[in-house]
Amino acid sequence: MIGGRRPLSGRKPGDKRIRVERVHSPYFRYTGRGQLTAKAAASAPTTSVGRVIQRTKLFLLGRPLANVEEIGERLSKKKALAIFSSDAISSSAYATEEIILAFLLAGVGSAAFSLSFEVSIAIAVLLGIVAFSYRQVCIAYPTGGGSYSVSKANLGRNASLIAASALLIDYTLTVAVSTSSAVEQIASAVPALDPVRVEIALVAIALITLGNLRGLREAGSIFAIPTYLFLGSAFLMIAIGVVRILFLGDTGPTPTPEVIAVTQQTATNVGILVLLRAFASGAVALTGVEAIATGVPAFQPPESRNAARTLMTMAVILGTLFIGITFLATNFHILPIEEPKQTVISQVARHVYGDTVGFYLFQAFTALLLFLAANTSYNAFPRLAAVLAEDGFFPRQFAFRGDRLAFSTGILLLGLVAGTVVVLGGGSTHALIPLYAVGVFIDFTIAQSGMIRHWLSTRDQGWRYRLSVNSVGAVLTGVIATVVISVKFTSGAWFVIVLIPTLVGAMLFIRRQYAEQAAELRVRDDLVFERPHREQRVVIPVNGINRSVVQAVMFGKSLATDPSLLQAVYVTTDLEEADRLRERWDRQLPGVPLVVVESPFRALVGPVVTYLDVLDLAWPPDKETPTTIVVLPEYVARRWWDRLLYNQTAKRLKAALVGREHTVIADVPYRPSSQHDS
Repeated sequence: MIGGRRPLSGRKPGDKRIRVERVHSPYFRYTGRGQLTAKAAASAPTTSVGRVIQRTKLFLLGRPLANVEEIGERLSKKKALAIFSSDAISSSAYATEEIILAFLLAGVGSAAFSLSFEVSIAIAVLLGIVAFSYRQVCIAYPTGGGSYSVSKANLGRNASLIAASALLIDYTLTVAVSTSSAVEQIASAVPALDPVRVEIALVAIALITLGNLRGLREAGSIFAIPTYLFLGSAFLMIAIGVVRILFLGDTGPTPTPEVIAVTQQTATNVGILVLLRAFASGAVALTGVEAIATGVPAFQPPESRNAARTLMTMAVILGTLFIGITFLATNFHILPIEEPKQTVISQVARHVYGDTVGFYLFQAFTALLLFLAANTSYNAFPRLAAVLAEDGFFPRQFAFRGDRLAFSTGILLLGLVAGTVVVLGGGSTHALIPLYAVGVFIDFTIAQSGMIRHWLSTRDQGWRYRLSVNSVGAVLTGVIATVVISVKFTSGAWFVIVLIPTLVGAMLFIRRQYAEQAAELRVRDDLVFERPHREQRVVIPVNGINRSVVQAVMFGKSLATDPSLLQAVYVTTDLEEADRLRERWDRQLPGVPLVVVESPFRALVGPVVTYLDVLDLAWPPDKETPTTIVVLPEYVARRWWDRLLYNQTAKRLKAALVGREHTVIADVPYRPSSQHDS
């Protein structure tokens, strides 16, 4: 009843699962929950294929979630640490190796053992500064978006789009690099799998994509376990290794000829350029730090405080792991081995744990963490794409949440692009690393610069202290960005430098298209629409007289502003057949003229379009051209194979008419289950 809470009529007796109310409002409110939601979604399709697709979707993704359930999908600090920090934490598995490789490729391999540890400490200090700087972003911008939101508010549109482009590239490379590194860890333990490492990476990306389509909370439950297993086994490995080095004098496994040759060198020839190259290579350890600031809204309340605490916890964990693993690798005199692939961290683990179950478990945990590190991007990339879509720089569908309250379009796009990058890179981590750190430090610099402007303009409590933190962060990350670009330019960084302005141009183009569309659709506030602003002419293409055509004609009668502007069109190659149809038409559908269009070349779509053009040309030039409504009768097939037999001409006609000036297309579906008296 109106204004009450009694369910409206129309419900089957005894059916307590459906409740539709009208409560002090002119709107109907659907309050179904739980089983009903899934049941309604599953029963919605009317075709067998649609039902199969919907049931498969329900099986893979779970029941749809209502908007009010979004708060239940928020993350606790423990789950958020696993989801948003797995990327940064997992970089400890390959950052040390990149530092050592930089010294080896520069021809000063001895420095790999004498200077790598010092380089890792310098990077850890930078990590602390960047993390502390981004802590201010979490507090100042609780709506998320990270550097994009900061730069948009303080530095203008172009700077914000550069930051967004750099982030999107970084998130994509995170998935590719993490999965490639995970496969290398697997190949280090099981060399026989090395030939199929690309296939393994693609399967992992597909599974992570599916897990994120199911929703944040379920993804957190799935991904938290491997993250904490890796942390436990890694800290245990570091503790055992440090004890052996400091108290037992362990110097590592039996040296290979390569190791002996390196240790006999001296580090006196190490120049500043080599140190900068090693620093830039190891700086990949900082990738993923900004993800927490981007995904602040995913945290449980209070969002800002929980995000800031999680960020600092992540920085401490990553710094400890990175320094510890580098300390073990340099003291054990371990070098990366390419044939067969043996990563630095796998050799450290094998030396500490021996060729035991402990070693294989550690490799499994490391591979799982690296696979799941990609999940950081799966949470940050879609959220950033949604923010860009809301601002008009991305297609609007990226802002829509799927059945599980996840930004499904962004998740699917990320999985597709990252899989392509893995294939192009051949599943090699080292091949992708030069692309990796460029966008990260560009983004860091823009974000910290934006925060400087923020504190100068707001002058909130404690702004001087916060300003100094972000100023130091901006200067350091700006210098590192310059170093990374210069030393990595010829190794592939040039591609990122070209890609960023390309993405900015594409986003500006999308924004301009939306702006032009909005201008075309704008309605002045002073206009009042009480009748159609122009006359409406109704044209109904028919193939004879049947229930579908009759239904379309009856519908067309209700649309025509003037009965004389209603007509059916029949295209034929046989005029005698057309005469027989006209005789029957005039008897059964009086008042609706039937125009016969002869098509000697057996075309169907072209004659209809040409006839519409003739009608427009014949319209009096002193009158406004009417809106032409083309009413298409369509038979709704029951089975998927029936759809191959029906409506093909209607589809071609719709494709030909889309975009035609002053033309509207109206589909009138006829369902076989309907009962008609005609």
